[in-house]
This record gives sequence, structure tokens and C-alpha cells, in this order.
Amino acid sequence: MSARVEQLEFQAEARQLLDLMVHSVYSNKDSFLRELISNASDALDKLRLEAFRNKDLNVDTSDLHIEIEVDKGARTLTVRDNGIGMTRDEVVGLIGTLAKSGTAELRQQLREAKNAAASEELIGQFGIGFYSTFMVADTVELRTRKAGESAAIRWESSGEGTYTIESVDDALQGTSVKLHLKPEDPEDELHDYTSDSTIKALVKQYSDFIAWPIRMEVERRTPASEEGGEDVVTVETETINSMKALWARPKDEVSDEEYKEFYKHIAHAWDDPLEVIPMKAEGTFEYQALLFIPSHAPFDLFNQDSKVGVQLYVKRVFIMSDCDQLMPHYLRFVKGVVDAQDMSLNVSREILQQDRQINAIRRRLTKKVLSTIKEMQSGRQENYRTFWTQFGRVLKEGLLSDFENQDTLLRISSFASTHSEEKPTTLAGYIERMKDGQEQIFYATGESRQQLLNSPHLEAFKAKGYEVLLLTDPVDEVWVGSVTEFDGKPLQSIAKGEVDLDSEEEKTAHEAERQEQQRHFADLVTWLKETLSDHVKEVRLSTRLTESPACLITDTFGITPALARMYRASGQAVPVGKRILELNPNHPLITGLQQAQKAGGDDAQMRRLVETAELLYGTALLAEGGALEDPAKFAGLLADLLARTV
Repeated sequence: MSARVEQLEFQAEARQLLDLMVHSVYSNKDSFLRELISNASDALDKLRLEAFRNKDLNVDTSDLHIEIEVDKGARTLTVRDNGIGMTRDEVVGLIGTLAKSGTAELRQQLREAKNAAASEELIGQFGIGFYSTFMVADTVELRTRKAGESAAIRWESSGEGTYTIESVDDALQGTSVKLHLKPEDPEDELHDYTSDSTIKALVKQYSDFIAWPIRMEVERRTPASEEGGEDVVTVETETINSMKALWARPKDEVSDEEYKEFYKHIAHAWDDPLEVIPMKAEGTFEYQALLFIPSHAPFDLFNQDSKVGVQLYVKRVFIMSDCDQLMPHYLRFVKGVVDAQDMSLNVSREILQQDRQINAIRRRLTKKVLSTIKEMQSGRQENYRTFWTQFGRVLKEGLLSDFENQDTLLRISSFASTHSEEKPTTLAGYIERMKDGQEQIFYATGESRQQLLNSPHLEAFKAKGYEVLLLTDPVDEVWVGSVTEFDGKPLQSIAKGEVDLDSEEEKTAHEAERQEQQRHFADLVTWLKETLSDHVKEVRLSTRLTESPACLITDTFGITPALARMYRASGQAVPVGKRILELNPNHPLITGLQQAQKAGGDDAQMRRLVETAELLYGTALLAEGGALEDPAKFAGLLADLLARTV
């Protein structure tokens, strides 16, 4: 007896996404079958794992499989598994809505996609493979029963904004998805999904490596033995995939296409992998691994709830899908499988955290991935450039946490610099170009390349031809505080501490001039320090300015304003330290201030002098991309000054 049928609406984002998918043209509609088989395989993995963990679960796991059923007359295609199944809430949560964030971004990118292949890659990145069924079906019907439970659910939708859901009595354990296929196109024989040969070819192409048997009833035609007799047609159940684990096969026996399809299966992706990394370890800890570096960053790469880690198997038995203990967080983009030999099958995440074997495997996997990136950098530079564009910002997170591999990470990292606008540099390349007598690796941090190039801090470096690294990723503000040197060359911020770029000869030649400037501007320096005491801790003459009147400098070991903002944004309280104001003694504004301050004047004149000092501080703050403490006050002071010049 069926319960009342409920009609519900798709989540708004899912409804708009379905409309885009159904009414768009895709070069490869066949991918829907891969998605359904992958989901079924996941369900079987989860059931076997649950049976290991829960001995009271009353389920039969002796014949776990996937079944494909074709009805040519009714034009239906059904993919069925006897896996873990779903509850009503899981069906609504996983099928009726898009629980992932970023759907608005996906819709925009789908609209802007230049071609069908680009659209398919985006769909894979956002993990919405089930919805691809509406590319080939007018109606999709799902029946499911959770393992160990008696209640079953029927879900149905035509993909037009609503779906129905009801309780039923006739669903077996697991999940079946029946597609009521779109009308036949006589001119499109390649996409005849009621054809046994088409289905077998698609399974061979996309899902041959699935660890579970994929079965289908196929017709066998035996020619008539007597003249004039009819052929004998029998129906047999056939396993149509090889079930060979790719990671257990020698590399020379696996084709590039097989690697690509396996990657798409485990990563639920539609793009091809950038690099394939097969591994086999023997000895104390035996394991096999097959890792992939994607060619595109997933949309949720920087989300806190993004999936991290690779799949863990033990003796070909699936244990968990996102084993973050096997891969450091900064390599969270790596996908793949690790199959260990000696680990307990009922292993839990808590045990994994303390497991010596897991820690050893993690170290070896990390070093292998990093060595592969280094090989790309030295020999497959086009792949390396793609990798760095997609994942460089994430890789640099390792500089803060993986001290064992910090030197390797520094060597395989690339950085924008003043040396070239198009081509980034390595630290080794920077050192090769260092000027005679240069001891430090100079860098600047900020929000954009253009902002840094216009920064007052850079003026003397440009004038004297010193190369400066331009670090614009948020993580750069953090890691430069923990990495002190590379190959014996200390890293030096151009906006921290004192900088003197003169050679020994220049210092000797300019010593008398500098001493004279110190005496000449001593009173102004003292007056500005008192006048701006609420903002700055010190005022001094600068050797890094050639064009701007002033700039703000942080102490050598101080926290930069940008880093302080990052800490506060993450909820950490940090002290707001005062900074140093450096003056350009050759700038007309500074020489004019010196003369006006020395001359003195009445209260009105001195008040205007104080206002000029406030404007000097504010412009220095703005020039480095900082935020004014009181924008309205600054605007008022500037307006008054401009009014006096009209």
C-alpha cells in the first residue's frame, strides 16, 4: 500500500541548473551512464564498509553487483544496485536539492562556456552527475531502500522544476534509476541507449575498471541448423566489465584512455588529469597507489567543508572515500586510490590518526607528488604552468605546515617579479640574476601586481635595477614570516626594516651628504614624530624613496597591516602596532614642510601645518593600498587645502 504522493519543488538553484542542462547541447551525452554507474559503485562500497563496521546490520553482501536493464519497447534504461540505499531525507537532500555551494557561480560559468566540452568540465567540477540523466531522459524514476530498513521510497521528476516522492512497498535493497528515454532519433544511431551493443561499448569505455560486476541481459542469436528454419534467440546474463583494478596493473598494460576514465570516475570529474602517478611500495609497508593531479581546480578548493584526501582500500576492500590522513591539506587537490595490504579492515578515522603505517605512506605519497611537480617544472613546462595557475596558491600553504618538505616546496614554487611581466620566476632563477654584492632576496606583498609596481617602497629598487618578487596571494603574507632564507640568501621585505641599496663606494661618497641631511631635517623629524604620535612610532629620512614624499615602514619583525587584517578576519586578536614614517629629503613637499616648520607662525599657520602633516601620513597610507582610519576627516582636510589653492 502506497502512502500519499507529495509533490515538491526543486531548490531554486537546482531548477535553474536543470533548465540549463536540459536545453544545452553537449558533445558527449554518453557521460550520464558513467555517472549512474559511479554512483552505484559508491553505494556498494558504502554497504560493504557498513557491514564490516556494524555486525548487527542484517544484509546479504555475498552478491553485490550493478545491473543494467534495457526495455526497447518501453524505451527505458534502468541502472540498479543492491548497495547501501537511501532514506527519504537522503533522497530529498541529495537528489531534490543541490546541497553544495557555488551553484550561482556554476550557472554563470555554464552560460559563458565557449563550447560543449567546457560545459561538461564545469558539470564535473560541481559534482552534479545525477542531473546529467535529464540530457537523455524525459522522466527519471528512482526507487530506493536503505540497507537494514523496511521503508522504501519512490522519486520521480521530468526535470522541469518539481518532483514527486512517496513511500512504496516494492523496492528492493539498494537503488534503481529508471530513465524514460527521449524519443528515438533515427539519424543518431550512436546514441541509441536501447541497444545492447551501445551499452556494452559505453561500459567498456567508461566503467570497465569498476570493482563490482556490471551485469546485463543480452540476446544470443544462434543461426538455424536447418534450411528454412528460424534463428534461435536466447537471453543470457553477462558481466560486461573486466573488474580489473587499474592500480594493480603494470603501467605499460594500461592505456591513457583507461587512466583518464578511472580519474573521472574517482574524482567525479569531466576533465582529463594533468598528471598520472602510479606507485608500488614493497617491504615493511606494502601498498599500491594511483594518484592524479587534476588539470582544473574544483570550485570548492578553498571551502572549509571541501572534500580532502584520496580513497583508501585495504586488500581491494573500500574503507573510506576522503582519507585526509593520507595526504597533507595543501595537497587536497590530489585525487586517487591507495590500496594497503596489512591494515585492519575495521579501521576508524581515530585509529588512522595514530597509525604508524598510515603516517609512513603519507610521507612517501607527499614526496612522490612533489617530485612529480618538480619533474613537470624541469621537463614538462606547459603542464607545470597549468598546474601553477590552478594550484600554486594552495601548494604554498605547505610552506607554513610541512617543514620536512619546505625546501622542496620553495624550489618548485614560482613567483611573479619585476624581472618579467609574463613569466614568473623560481627562487633559484632569482638568485642567478642577483646583482654583484646583493645578499638578500627582496620581495613585496600586496593585493595586485599593479598596486605593488606603483608602491613607493619599490622606487629605489626600480631606480637601481634590483629585482623584487611581487607576492599577491593572501597566503604570501603568512608564509614569508616563517621562511627566513633560501640557499643561504635571507628574504627581505622592501616594506620592513631599514634598506640601504648603495654600494660601499656610494656610501662613502654620500656619507657627508647624508649627515648634512640628518642635521638639516632634525627639527622636522622631531616635530612630525610629536605631531603624528597617534599614528607613527618613529619618523626618519628614507633611502628607498626617489619620487614619493613619504612611505610607511613596518619594523623588521613586526606584523604588517595586511597580515593583521587577515588575523582579525579569522577571529584572532592582534595588537595594532604603530609604524615608521620615512621621508624623502629630496621631495619638494618635504623641503617645503621643513622650511614652514622652521619659520613657525601664528596659530592658524601652525594648524595648517599640522593638517599638512596629517595629509602626508594619509597619502603614504593610501599609496601602499592601506585603509584610512578616518576617511571623512582626510577628505575634509584635502578639500580645505584645495580651496586655498584656487
